Amino acid sequence: MTSTPDLPQPEADASGPYALLGVQADASFEQVQSAKQERLAEVGDDPLARARIEAAYDAVLMERLKERQQGKVSTAARSASAREQKTTTTKTGAGPSLPALPKLPSLPSLPAAGRLPRLSLPALSLLQGRDGLVVLGGGAVLLALLLLVPATSPELLLALGTLGTIAMLQRRNRRFWPAVGWSFALLVLGLLLGGLLAGALSPVLPLGLPLNPLQVQSLPALLLLIIGALLIA
Repeated sequence: MTSTPDLPQPEADASGPYALLGVQADASFEQVQSAKQERLAEVGDDPLARARIEAAYDAVLMERLKERQQGKVSTAARSASAREQKTTTTKTGAGPSLPALPKLPSLPSLPAAGRLPRLSLPALSLLQGRDGLVVLGGGAVLLALLLLVPATSPELLLALGTLGTIAMLQRRNRRFWPAVGWSFALLVLGLLLGGLLAGALSPVLPLGLPLNPLQVQSLPALLLLIIGALLIA
């Protein structure tokens, strides 16, 4: 027969269940549960001792439930609140702190404090190698279409030339906004020069090629874009 170790006997007051479990009256719920498991392990298979421990555990739970129903704050709850407040004060040094607000995603910012970069005079260097051949070949095709195929839209050719210049300048200096700025500056300057030429020159060029005013106005812009793609570094 399994021997039953001596258990702490309950006092003659209301703390009897606590004394049987071996905990204080201000013990937390987790401590009461842990004490119950320890007492059950100590008594082994003794049914009488196990019944006494279960009854003491139930009595503790009923007592705390009764206190809650009556609107009372139990000793364990007061102790837990005091410990939590002490821990928070130690960490912050000024009592409980407000919860941190979630961080909003940051918007992508433009260079130079939200402004487009200021254009400065670029370095000039003749593009060589395969990239230079690509620019010369593409520019020659666009010029041929502009001069020899009147049905081709000059606006479309200028758009292709501008995009090609932007891509080449971006490839050379790895800076997108300066590439866009210089490409559009060349386009606008070329269109202004083309407008002056369209009003001053005869629609028939010295080579005998009949051009409409829109083709004449687009020719300087396309030439400047090709030159810019070759020289601006």
